[in-house]
Amino acid sequence: MDYTILILLVPVLLFLILGLCGQRMKPSTAGLLGTTGLAVITALAYATAWQYFGSGRVDGVWQPLTVFNVEWLHFTEHLHIDLGILLDPISVMMLVVITTVSLMVHIYSLGYMKGERGFQRYYAFLSLFSFSMLGLVVATNIFQMYIFWELVGVSSYLLIGFYYTKPAAVAASKKAFIVTRFADLGFLIGILLLSFYSQTFNFADLMQGTSLSSAAGVTFMGGSVVAWALALIFIGGAGKSAMFPLHIWLPDAMEGPTPVSALIHAATMVVAGVYLVARMFPLYVTEAPGVLEGIAVVGAFTSLYAAVVACVQTDIKRVLAFSTISQIGFMMVALGVSGMGGHAGLGYMAGMFHLFTHAMFKALLFLCAGAIIHTIGSNEMSAMGGLRKYMPWTHITFLFACLAISGIPPFSGFFSKDEILAAAFMYSSWMGIWMSGVAGLTAFYMFRLYYNIFWGKEAVREHTPHEAPFSMTIPLMFLAVVTLCAGFIPFGKFVSSNGAGYIIHLDWKVALVSVLIACIAIGLARRLYCKGTSAIPGRLATDFGWFYRAATHRFYLDEVYLFITKRIIFAGVSRGIAWFDRHIIDGTMNLMAYVTQQVAFSIRTFQSGQVQQYAFVFLLGTLIMVLVLVL
Repeated sequence: MDYTILILLVPVLLFLILGLCGQRMKPSTAGLLGTTGLAVITALAYATAWQYFGSGRVDGVWQPLTVFNVEWLHFTEHLHIDLGILLDPISVMMLVVITTVSLMVHIYSLGYMKGERGFQRYYAFLSLFSFSMLGLVVATNIFQMYIFWELVGVSSYLLIGFYYTKPAAVAASKKAFIVTRFADLGFLIGILLLSFYSQTFNFADLMQGTSLSSAAGVTFMGGSVVAWALALIFIGGAGKSAMFPLHIWLPDAMEGPTPVSALIHAATMVVAGVYLVARMFPLYVTEAPGVLEGIAVVGAFTSLYAAVVACVQTDIKRVLAFSTISQIGFMMVALGVSGMGGHAGLGYMAGMFHLFTHAMFKALLFLCAGAIIHTIGSNEMSAMGGLRKYMPWTHITFLFACLAISGIPPFSGFFSKDEILAAAFMYSSWMGIWMSGVAGLTAFYMFRLYYNIFWGKEAVREHTPHEAPFSMTIPLMFLAVVTLCAGFIPFGKFVSSNGAGYIIHLDWKVALVSVLIACIAIGLARRLYCKGTSAIPGRLATDFGWFYRAATHRFYLDEVYLFITKRIIFAGVSRGIAWFDRHIIDGTMNLMAYVTQQVAFSIRTFQSGQVQQYAFVFLLGTLIMVLVLVL
């Protein structure tokens, strides 16, 4: 499978061509070039998946394949940074996810971004992002992953800030970049700790466990050094995947073009943290089971927090943003409650399955939102209502995605979310009940969104809404079909915690309860929002008072961050450090310079350039020396 190197070379070549020569092209030419290139990459990714899974297992297990590897930086005999391509079940699955969603976004953008200033630049940035994300998932070692991890951050910064003339977009791009950089510092420190004791960056060597024998017995604050390293690595993943409290950048990232939200903030970049934990999963299980439990707790809390906030948002893209945060929390819970192999590995398989299905239906939701915004010209639900009559294709595809994320059979989300709930109940009854409640909230806020957009009371509009152009509806139809059918894929046969096949068996008790909860939530949303005339939502907002206001303001997490940074760090700590720097450090240097200057000024006459003065001083000195010697 040597051709897999083209999966990385084609997008970086497209980025260079569109970035350097795009302004000399017609916008349509640049768009078609970028889309055609992505279609080629998608075909290669599907061929890779077909060949990899078609080759069969060895001893009942899917074997990892390193199809390309070159040493880049050499440190010691064992410690070196390589650049290569690693194929195993989760990397091949991610190749399919990234290329599929990216291709749909490329096609969709031909219509959505038509006429936008910087059209060529937009497609160049999309190619850069695709290259970065693909390089991340096929990395053969953790340092290569970190390199592409940072490239993904740069790509996200460029795409969020695409509308650089809008102050809100610029602020959002900086916020995303800064927050994720703080998290990535933890990732880097974790990598350095892990490589210091293991003397390797390669995933294959790290997963064997024997490379960490030198770390045995090394502890810090009661935890092993390996556990600390893995916890720090998770912090990097939590930042990229917008886990609480590092989630604050994602809702504001909706300032970027809506197709970017579908690609980056629904299906690819935000699941990088989930992929990171899955890639390092054997180490978490064997070396840091406590950290793995912590990941489950963080995921569970994040999923509930984001679901509550999503219930009161009025901007449709922000509802979907908090929905994304909540669903990634589900994936983290699945990994956190899982073990290795067999039925113990149910959570791992379920988390990866939900990553796959969620990528499809959440990308569909964002692209439908883009079609709505494209025709309405607003993100606010109050500007919508009754759109099912004007946008039938968008309506039916949006409904498919809502049913999927709510866990209604036979849509894909039902199968993946049910397995997560089964794994949660197997781990703890309380965890299962908690996540079932979050699943109910998910159904409620998604159908609150659906009814407010497509049913409800029609807003007064200056023009009649219309369906999106063909280039935008084709991706919606494709993703809707995938959303309907993906649940029937025997996913456990391809992806599992130990590489062996896992036959999925639905836990009908859990499934029936979860579907019942979802149906009740949908019925409640219909009662409150279908006609758009009910006074109950307003009364509930009044009755909940401070809680409703707090949820509307995201529980003031942004204000807390601003208080800590501006009032404590900048005004308190930084001001004192700045005073010490100006008055003590700079003052000391200035004093030394002043003393030197004054001394130099006082003895400047010794270097006057007058020969008579030099002779006088010489004779005077000689006379003094003679007198001293004589006396």
